Amino acid sequence: MDHSISLTQHIQAPPEKVWSVITDIPGSAATLSGVDSVQLLTEGPYKEGTRWKETRKMFGKAETVEMWVAGAEPHRNTTVKALQGGADYTTRFNLAPRDGGTDLTLTFGAEVIKPTPASKIMMLLFGRMGMAATRKALTKDLAEIAAKAESLP
Repeated sequence: MDHSISLTQHIQAPPEKVWSVITDIPGSAATLSGVDSVQLLTEGPYKEGTRWKETRKMFGKAETVEMWVAGAEPHRNTTVKALQGGADYTTRFNLAPRDGGTDLTLTFGAEVIKPTPASKIMMLLFGRMGMAATRKALTKDLAEIAAKAESLP
């Protein structure tokens, strides 16, 4: 991965509850304040191949990205992929039981596909700023996932 971020949030809920929150794609707009809307493109339960379009505000502008589940081991981990603007994005969630709760580790990576000299310069100039904004958004997502999982009965 050209640029990556890894964050961990301890959640006072078992992995099953955390899993139910991170795999509730239709409910993600209600859970995550950064998500404006979600449109499911496939039917059925969350599994490898599940696809959806997610709209978020980034840098004050709404962006819609098609996403899909590239891998899923229930209650353990899942990988979500997206291709947008010449970049390949990978988000991986790992769930590890600890102290009666769950450590949820989110690893996000962005890799430029077929980088050009111009795109390399742009990444050098703006890559840090973009990753800082992404880190802030993902930290907020993790806190909101924790709050939702901890509120479940």
